Amino acid sequence: METLLTIVIFVALLAIIAVPYWRKVAKQQKDALKAHEKSAKAGLLEPATLHPRIDLMSCIGCASCVRACPEDVLGIVYGRAAIVNGIHCIGHGLCADVCPVGAITLGFGTPKQGMEIPYYDDHYMTNIPGLYIIGELGGIGLIRNAIQQGLRAIDHIAKNPKRSTGDIYDVVIIGAGPAGIGAALAAQARGLKHIVFEQYDLGGSILHYPRQKLVLTSPVELPLYGKLKVSEISKEELLGIFTEIVHDHDLRIQTHSKVESVIAAGDTFTVTTGNGLCSTVNIVLALGRRGSPRKLGVTGEDLPKVYYRLIEAESYSGKNLLVVGGGDSAVEAAVGLARQKGNTVTLSYRREAFVRLKEKNEERIKEMIAKGTVRAIFNSDVQEIRPDYVMIREGDKNVHTIPNDFVFIFAGGELPGEFLKKIGVKLRTADVDVKPPRTA
Repeated sequence: METLLTIVIFVALLAIIAVPYWRKVAKQQKDALKAHEKSAKAGLLEPATLHPRIDLMSCIGCASCVRACPEDVLGIVYGRAAIVNGIHCIGHGLCADVCPVGAITLGFGTPKQGMEIPYYDDHYMTNIPGLYIIGELGGIGLIRNAIQQGLRAIDHIAKNPKRSTGDIYDVVIIGAGPAGIGAALAAQARGLKHIVFEQYDLGGSILHYPRQKLVLTSPVELPLYGKLKVSEISKEELLGIFTEIVHDHDLRIQTHSKVESVIAAGDTFTVTTGNGLCSTVNIVLALGRRGSPRKLGVTGEDLPKVYYRLIEAESYSGKNLLVVGGGDSAVEAAVGLARQKGNTVTLSYRREAFVRLKEKNEERIKEMIAKGTVRAIFNSDVQEIRPDYVMIREGDKNVHTIPNDFVFIFAGGELPGEFLKKIGVKLRTADVDVKPPRTA
């Protein structure tokens, strides 16, 4: 009798513990399936950035990857891991690191449609001798991998007995993101005469991450500086470290210097920027894949009040602001600006309605439009930008003239593919798979 009572109590306790747990698991899987179906319908399961590829035959559904992912990209669907919020992925590779059966790799493109990337060899040199490509532009977006590529490219350059003379550089590095900064440190450590050109600010592609976005998830070794001994770090913290590194090691970085052309001339290259010309024996392209912002091509777009990204919404208050675009970047900017005291925010979008927005962004912008916090003009185009106003055409007839202090344009980017073709870099269409390095 006592044994039976013990069994009954044990089963009851087990039920008390197990039932809530399984209910929780069932809810998580139901939510994951719902998110997966919504992302699939919107075409957001496989973004253009580096993202997980899951071998369903190998996956055991342990959910290690789900727990490890800080961006809620993955979920368990029908007992296997699946991408449920692909647009959130930033390609740091924690999911692949923790998978106990190696069922996850990282890649670009899809099984049906590959991705056009430059040709390069094991040293990241292209078909043009002396021209190297590293980081996102070469198909690898992980920060630690991009830095390692920069080091390897510089090592290969340093082994070449040919050196610069006079005003000619050993290497010109184009791009001051993680890959470019890693390459600059390696060049400094190797005693190579170098310079870095960056069309925006220090940090490169990191600047485009949302604030406080996790961008580094495992330690990485930097020449001269040493190891970044962090398990996770925010964008702002990483940019602070980069600024410190540039200052402490006197790296030659010219920001706001867009490279307009690269021309091979015998054994050297001529690099043209907005600030002039220079010659170099080698070039390392660390451009990223975002390229240059696409412009509207309207009168007044060159005014100083026109911007193509928003750094700090808090610095704008009591202003008349126009945001052009209808994607997540534009909507996030409009929401951020509308939350500041005294701002009047207008959003101009060429389509009749928003498409492919993140769920939270769609909810926020629609709520603000309904409350009148943001004025949205759909099916519209900017006609002209003046110092104190803008002209916007709505449809075929109505032209709105509205007071304006600043304009923020989010019309996408001009990818660097054409730039590479003009230089003569061969491209290849490939389905790129990357296994991130295991960390100790």
